[in-house]
Amino acid sequence: MITKRIIPCLDVKEGRVVKGVQFVELRDAGDPVELAAFYDREGADELVFLDISASHEGRKTMIEVVQEVASTLAIPFTVGGGINTLEDMKQILRAGADKVSLNTAAVLNPDLITEGASYFGSQCIVVAIDAKYDPDLQSWRVYTHGGRRPTEREVISWAQEAVEHGAGEILLTSMDCDGEKSGFDVDLTKAVSEAVTVPVIASGGAGSAEHFKEAFLKGKADAALAASIFHYKETSVKEVKQYLKREGVNVR
Repeated sequence: MITKRIIPCLDVKEGRVVKGVQFVELRDAGDPVELAAFYDREGADELVFLDISASHEGRKTMIEVVQEVASTLAIPFTVGGGINTLEDMKQILRAGADKVSLNTAAVLNPDLITEGASYFGSQCIVVAIDAKYDPDLQSWRVYTHGGRRPTEREVISWAQEAVEHGAGEILLTSMDCDGEKSGFDVDLTKAVSEAVTVPVIASGGAGSAEHFKEAFLKGKADAALAASIFHYKETSVKEVKQYLKREGVNVR
């Protein structure tokens, strides 16, 4: 039985970790290197680092910060933001990341997923999807550029297409739930988890240990990602794992 993973996320802007609600009203949450070292000690299964304004600002991810964070970690490390070419992926992986996360660039050029998967293997390629419910679509719409731009794509079909192109994992963020702390979007997570053959990481909305349980049992997620509840010490990775173990969820 595969163990469920708990993944803290560092949303980084101008070299600092920030957190907002529904992708806006960002506030400072600390130094990425210090937080990374803390989560490594805390028993996090992996760490995700997203340079959240790189695509919007049309620049590359902060390589120096990635290197510093990587040097403190013994756990798998995924980096995303502003990765547009195979060369960008090489730089990020050379800097110490284990996986790269593609979002905007993958939507604009799905062949980039194939290129990365062929070169590094699918296990290195995470496709991140920012999803927002659209009543006209009667489903979830894909957003790009850090959640700023709606696309014509529907989330479930895009997730399937991304996997066909070679994505080894889907990082699925509910923009509706992001930062609200009212729980993950279980319907969205379940719909995507059932539609693809690769692991799905639920993201957006964690407010308590119970929410992780829902994401795993009802949403069928393979991993769950959270930011503010960990950054602001509302709970800890350790406490969430202890709770899940008591509830019979298989965690490390």
